[in-house]
Amino acid sequence: MKRVKTKISNKVYEYLCRIYGRESADKYLNFVEERPSVYVRINPLKITRDELVNRLRKRYKINADIFDLLPETLKFHEREEDLGKTLEIVLGCYYIQGFSSMLPALVLNPTAKDKVLDLCSAPGSKTTQIAEMMENKGTLVVNEIQLDRIKALIYNLDRLNILNAGVIHSKGEILSKYYQNYFDKILVDAPCSGLGIMQKRIEVNNWWSLDRVNRLHDLQVKLLVSAIKMLKVGGEVVYSTCTLTPEENELVINKLLKKYPVQIEKIKLPIKYREGFTLYEGRQLHPDLKKAVRILPWEADSDGFFMVKLKKTGETEGAEPSKWKKSYITEFLPPADKKIEKYLSYISDVFGIDDDVFTGYNFILKRSDLFFVNKDWQSENLGLFHRIGTRFGRIDNKDNIVLHSNAAQILDKHITKNIYHVKDREELRIYLAGGLIVNEEIERGQYVIKYNDYVLGTAVVISGGIKSRFPRSKRTQKIKLGEF
Repeated sequence: MKRVKTKISNKVYEYLCRIYGRESADKYLNFVEERPSVYVRINPLKITRDELVNRLRKRYKINADIFDLLPETLKFHEREEDLGKTLEIVLGCYYIQGFSSMLPALVLNPTAKDKVLDLCSAPGSKTTQIAEMMENKGTLVVNEIQLDRIKALIYNLDRLNILNAGVIHSKGEILSKYYQNYFDKILVDAPCSGLGIMQKRIEVNNWWSLDRVNRLHDLQVKLLVSAIKMLKVGGEVVYSTCTLTPEENELVINKLLKKYPVQIEKIKLPIKYREGFTLYEGRQLHPDLKKAVRILPWEADSDGFFMVKLKKTGETEGAEPSKWKKSYITEFLPPADKKIEKYLSYISDVFGIDDDVFTGYNFILKRSDLFFVNKDWQSENLGLFHRIGTRFGRIDNKDNIVLHSNAAQILDKHITKNIYHVKDREELRIYLAGGLIVNEEIERGQYVIKYNDYVLGTAVVISGGIKSRFPRSKRTQKIKLGEF
């Protein structure tokens, strides 16, 4: 099966031909060589669909197509680079994401009343979507094994102003030692061979092999077993991958159905998809696997995906849950706690925030950093967590607290004092670059900086002007200002 002028390697092409037939494999070749459509997920915590459509059109001359098949979704024909540089994306108004990648969270359908776990969460596309669906309330636990990927995860949680997430740094396959029969809903978006996303990650060619697929299969089974043990009876787990291999999909589920008290639930989607395989290479699989969903990239104009929803039907036995040996976080502090009361009172006075606003949160003091999280967030093992909620402020060496830009964006509607509106494009540029806006007249102190309806972040007025406190993590990329 030789091919000419294509980006897909022969070993991948031959595998696709064997599983899906030559006609489908050729369609994937053509799809990979085309420029795929770009989709974005709107963050309803920050902006409405109509507002975003209008702002992108007026400020950047970027035109969107309404994608009615999925909520809070837009489709674009512009290059992803254009959409990835706007002020709106830096401020978390939207997230660039293939529409099929949005489906696992929609199938999971979490609510603010659920205890939810995202077992393999970085870089945070599905995590932030889950948090938005929970309206930034309830308990969302997110886990990531790779420390370097946790940085990307936390960046996206902060960028989209997610407040209801606690981040764990652990192997997902051992997390069931600490949680048993605990969560209402779990997403296992498992590490996979990526055969469904070659249109945007052609480097899959360089390392894809059946040996690697089989090693991933073993890890995927362990992750899903861990998830089933952590799930309450009657709870649901959604297993998903962005690959097309039955070895990482149906064969994983088939193995679990034989050993654990779970059943496959029917999935309803508003898009075209194929049923899961119930026969593979002459081997009969569980008949309910036809309820699984396979999305092929050349049919969907998006990423290839596999999804299945499992419901836990009985208890899973295990030893008593362990306590995590390290203690990243030891306690929650209510607003009236003596350790933080004076800091909150100060912020309330400076920014005109009603004291009652803070009763909706719990606080965590880690050395000189104060974090906050929605009050209804709860977990029985705080020592597990690398971080909970987001930064509220930092206590300086004079024992004064400086409000963080993330907190200013979250508290936007409650801030009534010390607001500075940038006057022109140059002031906007200086602020976003972390510079000093020259202003000899403004009184010293802390300020919230706004541009039109956006809270950009915080600043401190020092001698000579307004010193930006726009987060360093957001200054690393080039930001298109568009029409002012």
